[in-house]
Amino acid sequence: MGLPIFYLELCLGQYTALGPVKAFSRMAPAFHGVGYSTLVVIALVLIYYMVIVAWTLFYIFASFSTKLAWAYCDNDFNTMNCYSGLEDIKCQENDKSSMFYNKTCMSIQQVCQNFKYDDGNITGCFNSSGNFQPFGKLYIRVLSSEEYYSDYVLGIRGATWENFGSIRWEVFGCLTLAWIICCLCLIRGVQSVGKIVYFTAIFPYVVLIALLIRGVSLGEGATEGIIWYITPNWSTLKNAKVWGDAASQIFYSLGISCGSLVTLSSYSKFTNNCHRDAIFVSITNLFTSVFAGFVIFSVLGFLAQQMHVRINDVVQSGPGLAFIAYPEAVVRMPLPNLWAILFFFMLFILGIGSQFAGVQAINTAILDKRPDLRKHESLVIVGICVVCWLLAIPMVFNGGIYLFTLMDWNTASWAILLIGVAEVCEASWCYGCNKLLGNVAEMGMRFGRFLSGYWWVSWVVLAPLTCLGVFVYQTSTYTAATYGSYAFPPWADAIGILIGLSTLAPMPIFFVLKLWQTKSYRSLFRPSPLWGPATERNTPDNASVSTAVVNPSYDNSSEKV
Repeated sequence: MGLPIFYLELCLGQYTALGPVKAFSRMAPAFHGVGYSTLVVIALVLIYYMVIVAWTLFYIFASFSTKLAWAYCDNDFNTMNCYSGLEDIKCQENDKSSMFYNKTCMSIQQVCQNFKYDDGNITGCFNSSGNFQPFGKLYIRVLSSEEYYSDYVLGIRGATWENFGSIRWEVFGCLTLAWIICCLCLIRGVQSVGKIVYFTAIFPYVVLIALLIRGVSLGEGATEGIIWYITPNWSTLKNAKVWGDAASQIFYSLGISCGSLVTLSSYSKFTNNCHRDAIFVSITNLFTSVFAGFVIFSVLGFLAQQMHVRINDVVQSGPGLAFIAYPEAVVRMPLPNLWAILFFFMLFILGIGSQFAGVQAINTAILDKRPDLRKHESLVIVGICVVCWLLAIPMVFNGGIYLFTLMDWNTASWAILLIGVAEVCEASWCYGCNKLLGNVAEMGMRFGRFLSGYWWVSWVVLAPLTCLGVFVYQTSTYTAATYGSYAFPPWADAIGILIGLSTLAPMPIFFVLKLWQTKSYRSLFRPSPLWGPATERNTPDNASVSTAVVNPSYDNSSEKV
C-alpha cells in the first residue's frame, strides 16, 4: 500500500513541478479536490502533532533538573496510589522485608495483612491456603511517571469534555517555542531546510544506536523484552484496530496522502531517479521502525523485570510509551539525566523534522494560487505557523488531550485511506497507468517488463484494493474515541467524525463545482490542457500564454493561474 502511493506522489510532483492542488487538478479536473483534501489532512496533523513536540520540549527542560520529578511520589500532584520504582528499591536496600506503599516504606507483611493475607514477598501476598495474589491486582498501582505525565504535564485530573479546565502555561510556552523553532528553520526557504534535514535525519540514528547498546547491556530483562518483541501473536491479526494502526503507521511514517511528498518532489530535477529514492526511503523506513522496536523493547524488558510484572503490563500504546514507560526506565539507569536528555531531544528532532514538509506543502499551495506572494514567502511561512499555533492552543488546556485524541483518532486513520484510493485511481484508472509509465520514462526511468508489470499491478489493483479493504474492515468495527477509561460523549465523537469527513469534503465539493462549470462531462476525466511535464509552460507566470500556443481553442478564463 505504502510504496506504490509514495512513488506515485514523487513522480507526480517531479513530473509537473507543482504542488498537490494543481498537480491533481491538471491530471484530471474531476479530482480537483484531491489536492485540497491532502492539504486539509496535513493542516490538521500540523496542528495537533506539534503538541507532541511541545511535550518533548517540556521533558527536555525537566531532564536538566538534578532530581527527575517523574521518578518520585513526593510531588504536590501525586496521589496515595503513586508507585515509585526508584523509591521501592531504596526501601528494599534499607530493609529487604519492606516495600514502597502509600508513599512510604512499609513492611511487606503489614501491607499483606491490610488485604487480609498472612504474608508475602516483593511480588505479592499469599495466605496459609497457598492462594497468591500479585500486588498489581491487590491495589491500584499508578507509576510515578504516569502521574507526572497525566497530572502534571497534561494536568488532566478532573477534566472532562464538559469541564475543559484551564491552560497549562508551561506546555503553552513549549508549544510556542516549538513553532518559533519550526518557523526559523523554514523562513529562509526550502534550500535551507535541505541542510537542516541532514541533521534531523542522521542524529536520531546516532541516539538510537547509543540507546540500543545501553538497552542490551541492561541484562536478562532486556533479552526477554527483545524476545517478546520478535515473537508473533497471530491472533491479533483478527483485530481490525491492528490493521488500522498498521495503515495509519505507514501513511504517517512515509508521509503519503498528505501533499508533502508532491510538494518536496516538485523541487527535484526533472531527471532525478525518484524510483531509487522511493525504494530506498521505504526500505529505510521499514528498517528504522523495526530497529527502534529493538531499542524500546530492550528497555521495556528491563523495566518489567525491575517491577516484577509481565511485559504486557508495562507496554503503553500511543504517547504513553514515550512519556511514561521510557522515562520510568531511564531513572533506573546510570546517568539518568543524560539518557533522558538524549531520548527526548531525539524525539524533538524527529517531531520538528516531520513538521517541515507539512508547512512547506501548505506554503507551496498558497504560492501556486497566489504567485504574487512569492516575494513575501517568508511572511507566508510566518502566517502558517501563527495560525497553526493559535489553533493548537485548546490542546494545552487540562482537557486538551481529549481534543488531541479525537483528532488523532479521525484524521490520519480511516479518512486518509480514501484519499489514497482517490490518488491511485485518478492516476491509474482515469489518467491511465500506461500513460503514467510513459511519463516516468520521460523522466529517464525506463523499466523492463517485470518492473513495469509490478508497478501496473500495484497502481491498478493492489494499492486501491488494500486501502479499500482496510477502510471497510476498520469502519465496520468502528468504536467511539476514548482516552484511558474515559469514554467520550456522543456529541464529541460526532465532532471527531466531522473532522474526518472534513478531510474528504473537498473531493465531492470540487467535483460538483467542476461538473457545473464544464460543458463536457468526459473532459473532467481527461488531462487539462495545462497538464504536462515540468517545462516553462508549467510555471505560473507563463502558463496562460504557453497554453494558448499549445492549444489555441483553450479558454483559460475560468482558471486563475
